[in-house]
Amino acid sequence: MTPRLGMHTLTAGRGLLFGGDYNPEQWPESVWTEDVELMRAAGVNLVTVGVFSWARLEPEPGARDFGWLDRVLGLLGDAGIAVDLATPTASPPPWLGHRWPETLPVDESGHRLWYGARNQFCPSSPVYRERALALVADLADRYAGHPALALWHVGNEYGQICHCDDSAAAFRAWLQNRYGDLDGLNEAWGTTFWSQRYSDWAEVITPRRAPYLINPTQLLDFRRFSSDALLAHYRAERDLLRARTPDTPVTTNFMGLFKPIDYWSWAPEEDLVSNDHYPDPADPLAPARTALVHDLMRGLGGGRPWMLMEQATAAVNWRPHNLPKPSGQLRLESLQAVARGADGLCYFQWRASRFGAERFHAAMLPHAGPDTRLHADVRAHGAELRRLAPIAGTTVPARVALVHDWASWWALDERGQPSDRLDPTDQLLSYYRPLWERGVAVDVVPPSAELSAYALVVVPNLYLISDADAASLTAYVRAGGVLVVGPYSGVVDPRAHVRTGRFPAPLREVLGASGEEWRPVPEDRPVPCRWSDGAAFAARTWTELVRSDGAEPVAAFTEGEPAGHPAVLRHRSGRGVAWYVATLPEQDALAELTARALADAGVTGVLPDVPPGVEAVRRGPALFLLNHGDDDADVPIPHRAEDLLTGTTAEGRITLAPRAVAVLRPLDTP
Repeated sequence: MTPRLGMHTLTAGRGLLFGGDYNPEQWPESVWTEDVELMRAAGVNLVTVGVFSWARLEPEPGARDFGWLDRVLGLLGDAGIAVDLATPTASPPPWLGHRWPETLPVDESGHRLWYGARNQFCPSSPVYRERALALVADLADRYAGHPALALWHVGNEYGQICHCDDSAAAFRAWLQNRYGDLDGLNEAWGTTFWSQRYSDWAEVITPRRAPYLINPTQLLDFRRFSSDALLAHYRAERDLLRARTPDTPVTTNFMGLFKPIDYWSWAPEEDLVSNDHYPDPADPLAPARTALVHDLMRGLGGGRPWMLMEQATAAVNWRPHNLPKPSGQLRLESLQAVARGADGLCYFQWRASRFGAERFHAAMLPHAGPDTRLHADVRAHGAELRRLAPIAGTTVPARVALVHDWASWWALDERGQPSDRLDPTDQLLSYYRPLWERGVAVDVVPPSAELSAYALVVVPNLYLISDADAASLTAYVRAGGVLVVGPYSGVVDPRAHVRTGRFPAPLREVLGASGEEWRPVPEDRPVPCRWSDGAAFAARTWTELVRSDGAEPVAAFTEGEPAGHPAVLRHRSGRGVAWYVATLPEQDALAELTARALADAGVTGVLPDVPPGVEAVRRGPALFLLNHGDDDADVPIPHRAEDLLTGTTAEGRITLAPRAVAVLRPLDTP
């Protein structure tokens, strides 16, 4: 079997990758030579080409115009710049929707969405599939063996959802494969409720707009199907590319914690994981949120290096109010990705567009040209990335796992819950922040992951859980692991049917606790709580009436209906420890809980004392220190070390200016 391709295929001989999306079809050919010269001066060694070029490559059905792309790849290849060649199928040309309107997507109200933007396709359309694959096959045949071709980029930011008749037919086929017959479907969907029983497969449709709440299992299955339908199209393109260019890796760009697509099912289908990420300069939690997304990407790749396919050099154009990035932020965010496992640092885009919807999106080369502060920062960053070439291929060791599951997210997102304010991604970030602040490395994993390598597993929310995953978490604790489980977990099975009995039914034994009532509380009236040692804290939004079934109550509600009931419990089970949190504690209390769980697990951060605003993470032999704050930070370091970015030596302590970064390689220890 051919070894799996990955980032090492790209970084060998190149070091860390640096570049961005390049759209030469938007510019006259006279500009191309200047672009390539400026790319070389900036240290660019990889560019993505062709993402939105379908209309240029196929100006009318069946026609092919590859000449311009031949010249672009020739210029780039001669300059030593590798090409991430995209299949342009994310944005079909107007002629496809005009001649074959059935290829256009339909929303849940039955309205067809027209061309004039991008992503105007139905993933289940046979005509779209046929036209797309014909072009991809010709593209692969044309450029197989081209010396500039280093990577295939399939489509772009998959996420299209469609409710047309083709999608409904494909949904029925998906359901037949899942449930076998209508009896299986009716049982899974609980169609005795509201007289929803189906007597013919033709009656089954996508969950289109209806007078009231739609069957939650139908909605959950449609989310599963929609992710799978897009994955099937990705696979079809990928298989064509692999057949013609077996030594060229294939990827498609993810979008972080993007709800419509189950990236756990997608990631194994890629040769390397790539992601688009655009932190909001106005978000005070952006550094932690970004670190979480980067750790997710590393987790999706099984711990292997990954690629930041898109980021912004400055302001974007698609937020209502697009704040610029302060000086140094471009470099800080890029090196944060390196610290957390990225071997590729690319931007959207190389040259800012003069026209179109993204003309005010920042680029590596701004409208004002190369004689600008921004482009000077780009060139300086490209130069220093070459000094980090030894980092390429190294890994980020982690002893803590954070569990996230798309199906559970989808199921909890449906209406008709006790509260719509239990956002699982908010809980994910809340539990992640104390670990990030302490410099504790984290792998984000699915609930089905092998957990034995981790000393601590944190489950902020797992509303939907299978019997197998519940058994795995139970076995993990009994074998000596430490488990933290957040509220409203273990509520439903994979069909979104409520598990009866005291909750969380499949985890009651390992947690040594059980509950009987979920009790949301008014946002303006937090519930006072107290640790058993006397310290007080507040709980917001959510409480549960829980009792101890052997667990030690370590915090309790002190007022209102839940007064006297446990808020946090700790239970020894087998050789391990399980914690259950029956509320949403304020962040300081969650930090205290995290400290106690880390102590149980014997896990510490990479430094004994990390100043506020400083991110500390070890990758391979190097310790990355990133100051996200607005003030100087004085950071104690354990060993005499060389800063790989500057070549200087640090010992005892290091002072980081705002938005400064140090990458320290120990000099006195292996």
